Amino acid sequence: MRLVFGLVLILGLGLAGFAVYMAKSYIQRYQAELAHERSNRDPGIDTVEIYVATKKLKYGQELNLDDVRLTPFPAMSLPEGVFETEEALFPKGEAEPRTVLRSIEPNEAILTVKVTGPGEEAGITSQLERGMRAFAINVDVTSGVSGFLRPGDRVDIYWTGQSATSGTQLEGRGAKDVTKLIETNVKLIAVDQEANADTTEATIARTVTVSARPQQVAALAQAQSTGRLSLSLVGAEDDSIADAIEVDQRSLLGIEEQVVESAPVQQEVCTIRTRRGGEVIETPIPCTN
Repeated sequence: MRLVFGLVLILGLGLAGFAVYMAKSYIQRYQAELAHERSNRDPGIDTVEIYVATKKLKYGQELNLDDVRLTPFPAMSLPEGVFETEEALFPKGEAEPRTVLRSIEPNEAILTVKVTGPGEEAGITSQLERGMRAFAINVDVTSGVSGFLRPGDRVDIYWTGQSATSGTQLEGRGAKDVTKLIETNVKLIAVDQEANADTTEATIARTVTVSARPQQVAALAQAQSTGRLSLSLVGAEDDSIADAIEVDQRSLLGIEEQVVESAPVQQEVCTIRTRRGGEVIETPIPCTN
């Protein structure tokens, strides 16, 4: 009886060991196949660690080391102006932090166009590119596109005033009222005293500040002092180039100017008469007043 019990015990242990061995083999084979599938499925994308925001950052907020973190980003889709090292983002340490120029969402890459330089504030000067100047234009509800202008928008600028006619002046019309396109695709950097590009509310502005080259500033100053400036909002994705435009009242109404031709001036001829016997001779002489 004991012999039978021993044989059954040995047989049971053998079957249990064989079952464990089969299960282990099955698990190892499954794990190997899973790893092989994952290796075939992995495209092997190269990544670069860049700084992203850890929380939502708003315009005018200081950017500190606690507000950012490093995260892998696909190298082939790397946007322009990212920061890959702490020295690049904070070259002078946290003693001179950067300032946010545009709102940044959590996990969004920190870009140079969305922050100021180290130690700079979020003012107009930080938004001026090299060689550009800020110029203020007086506007109202009509000339300022009914208050729908925001910092960052681009506008065309029209001048309305009196323009002297060139060449022969028509009688009674030494000057004419015209509207002319003088600048195109000019960038707004502030509306009144607001430079936040994330503003969504429409406001009736009294002045707008544009970014322009010095030559454009001189032209705008002359135009504003001699007439009235109006703005026309350019679409966000509009990259077309506007042609030269000039409209006056006559061209607007389709009135053709009629030039009155003056009668030809007859040249005066002076003569002197001399009688010789019965013959009278006329001799031309210079006319005197």
